Amino acid sequence: MATSDPQDPDPDVIVGSDGLARPRWAAADRLMQNYYDTEWGMPVRDERGLFERISLEAFQSGLSWATILRKRENFRTAFRQFDPDTVAAFDSADVERLLGDAGIVRNRAKINATITNAAATVALRAEGGLVDFVWGFQPERTPEPQSFADVPTTSPESIALSKALRRKGFSFVGHTTMFALMEAVGIIDTHLMGSHRRGTSGVWGR
Repeated sequence: MATSDPQDPDPDVIVGSDGLARPRWAAADRLMQNYYDTEWGMPVRDERGLFERISLEAFQSGLSWATILRKRENFRTAFRQFDPDTVAAFDSADVERLLGDAGIVRNRAKINATITNAAATVALRAEGGLVDFVWGFQPERTPEPQSFADVPTTSPESIALSKALRRKGFSFVGHTTMFALMEAVGIIDTHLMGSHRRGTSGVWGR
C-alpha cells in the first residue's frame, strides 16, 4: 500500500510499503511500478530496443502509457519482436493482419508509420545507425524536477531530434513524443529528485 504524508513538501512522490519513493504514476499499479523500477530511464543502446521504443511511443500518442505497456507482448509478437529488417519488409497483407489484431492498437496511420520507420532505421545504418543518431541529441544537462510541475514535456534537443528524424524519413516522431522517448531510454533523467530511481541510470548523477 503506497502512502503519502499530506505535510510532505514533495507530494508527487509516494513512499511504498517497501520504503521506496516513486512518483504517483508508478505507485498504484504493479505493472507500472515494475516498469518504473526496472526499465524506465535506463539506457537503451541497441538498435532493436530503440526501434521498439520509438514504435511504442508513437502508438502511445493520444493514449496512456499503461495501455501500451499492457499490450506490449502483443505488440512484440505482431511486429516480430521489432526486428527492423523484418518490419521494413511488411506488405499490405501484413497491414491488414495488424488491423485485425485486437491485441494491439489498431490504428492504420501508426501501423504504417512503424513500417516506414523500420525502413528508415535500416537506411540509417549507412550513417552510423539509429542508436548513435538518437543519442547524439543528448543534452549537456538534464532536468532536476522536484515535482511533476517541474518536468518539461519538450526541449530544444527533442525538437531538434524530431526534425532530424523526419528528415531521415521517420514519422510519428513529434517533439513531445521524442522527449518522452529521451526520458524512457535514459538520454535525459526526469526522475523526481525524491525518487529512489534518481541518478540510477549511470548516465547522469543525482
